[in-house]
Amino acid sequence: MQYTHLGRSGLKVSRLCLGTMNFGPQTDEAAAHSIMDSALDSGINFFDTANVYGGTGHRGWTEEIIGRWFAQGGERRERTVIATKLYGTMTDRPNESKLSALNIRRALDASLKRLQTDYIDLYQFHHIDRDTPWDEIWQAIEVAVQQGKILYSGSSNFAGWHIAQAQEAARRRNYTGLVSEQSIYNLFRRELELEVIPAAQQYGLGLIPWSPLQGGLLGGVLKKEEQGVRRAEGRALETLKKHEGQIRQYEDFADELGHAPGDVALAWLLHQPAVTAPIVGPRTQEQLDAAIRALDVTLDEDALKRLDDIFPGHRTAPEDYAW
Repeated sequence: MQYTHLGRSGLKVSRLCLGTMNFGPQTDEAAAHSIMDSALDSGINFFDTANVYGGTGHRGWTEEIIGRWFAQGGERRERTVIATKLYGTMTDRPNESKLSALNIRRALDASLKRLQTDYIDLYQFHHIDRDTPWDEIWQAIEVAVQQGKILYSGSSNFAGWHIAQAQEAARRRNYTGLVSEQSIYNLFRRELELEVIPAAQQYGLGLIPWSPLQGGLLGGVLKKEEQGVRRAEGRALETLKKHEGQIRQYEDFADELGHAPGDVALAWLLHQPAVTAPIVGPRTQEQLDAAIRALDVTLDEDALKRLDDIFPGHRTAPEDYAW
């Protein structure tokens, strides 16, 4: 396994991050525990979750599953960098969502209880809160750090100017601020290259991309459909119909490279200088094994250029659209 620092922090994390959103609703607890054990054994030390994971009927379910896994001992907690998130609505009570100081305090304590741990390595804001001032957010986070309940803070789904706002507010308080940004980023969705990635690099944030295979569209969906293995549905089917030619070019190029399409998509992310660790969210052991395989894929300059030709990216704003 390869390791790198999370942004400008001294924290070392694996180049793949285990996403746990499927644990509970899609993957039963025994299988989830087995996947986490396998991930640790393979060297993946970076696990991502959120307080809302588990579905509307059982928010917090995923954190509970991870907590019971930690409770098994065997230095599972000590070997894991655990990242969780807050923002989403947990109940219908008015103060149990977003980033108020009150919700930060309550949501953090609830996550600690579900995870059966006394601290969280990376506590992430799941979305920007436009109604709460940054001084209130950072004061609450500073208290949590002083109490030993969290070590680092990160953002998720922030715009570039939100990152700048957060970091400048933290700077005024002589506080570290954010060390990471988690957002959708893959060959298909490259909008982050306009402003989010430049902001993250300027302020020293590590990028943690979610949906690295764009919901399976970069995982060989056409060949799987032809083999009767999988059929796209809903929004994915609409996107597939619209971009079928582009996706076919991609899958054919992956064949030329001698790698599975999903391996190439993950490898491309690992070749991007801003990326710390793509989040892989396996439902099964086989999907985890496939993700780990991507660490051995090397893409040369010609391959990277060809992928840019198939899936054009963006230059930094404003040069992307202005002189």
